Amino acid sequence: MRASVLVTRASFPDIVDRLRANFDVTDNPEDTIWTQPELIARLQGKVGAMTAGSDRIDATLLDACPQLKAVCNIGVGYNNVDVEACTARGVLVTNTPDVLTDTTADFGFALMMATARRITESEHFLRAGEWTKTGRYDMFVGSDVHGSTLGILGMGRIGQAIARRGAFGFGMRVIYHNRSQLAPDVEEGCRARYVDKETLLRESDHLIVVVPYSASSNHAIGTAELKQMKSSATLTNIARGGVVDDAALAVALNEGSIAAAGLDVFEGEPVVCPALLAQKNVVLTPHIGSASVSTRRAMAALCADNLIAALGHGASAGKPPTPVNPQVLTRPTATA
Repeated sequence: MRASVLVTRASFPDIVDRLRANFDVTDNPEDTIWTQPELIARLQGKVGAMTAGSDRIDATLLDACPQLKAVCNIGVGYNNVDVEACTARGVLVTNTPDVLTDTTADFGFALMMATARRITESEHFLRAGEWTKTGRYDMFVGSDVHGSTLGILGMGRIGQAIARRGAFGFGMRVIYHNRSQLAPDVEEGCRARYVDKETLLRESDHLIVVVPYSASSNHAIGTAELKQMKSSATLTNIARGGVVDDAALAVALNEGSIAAAGLDVFEGEPVVCPALLAQKNVVLTPHIGSASVSTRRAMAALCADNLIAALGHGASAGKPPTPVNPQVLTRPTATA
């Protein structure tokens, strides 16, 4: 009897077919976002799941689904998964790093530029028919990107890719803050200089947040941090909702504490703080940082590779490419 797995969100049909070659698959082509009780019901009898950020995998779910052996999450981030609870129960967790680095860096840089140059605000003005005469000298003036100071909070793969775009493409001075300083050769490759968080906030003309979400990074940018930034500065968040205090940001934008913000992630997604929606000086996108066809396909393919290998199939049986809690792999219950 073949093992059964669940694909919780719509995916590329050919990649789902790869799973069908190894397992009995229940998928979700309608892309319905299930409540946790609905997800638990659908996971009954399943040994593996291909999950997304909308799926909360916690101790309650795991206890209700004791047969579950592998949770393979699509995305670099996995704050929707209680990894500690999974590890305690011998459930393998995987993610999809690396394959989205450059695409997300492209998007983060684009979002920062749109924010700095007031692209969304001016487009709304044009579409509303308000452009009735040639512009004044100060019509939608923004801030330059070239030659300015780019600050990066969180200097992992994506942060480094953004730094290279800024330094080599736009002649920006790049500063960064991270839990630990990068090796000198990595810093040189990004032309980036390590500074403390206070200096980062104080000196950045354009601050991009790329730090992973955790309890310690919750509201890493809040009221106090926003007050330390230049009134002419922009803030771009492509990390995770919750790293920036959205309500505090709305106040800062309204009061002019900073000039503008670009956000691809939000607290409580897909709900967006109403006070942010009311601000003109913010560019808002619906968590699409990795949304290119090739990258989304690569993410889905890697997720499928992880699930197939985690459950003991394929050339890499028992050795999934990107485990989050690899210690589980030494346990007999890690495969099916």
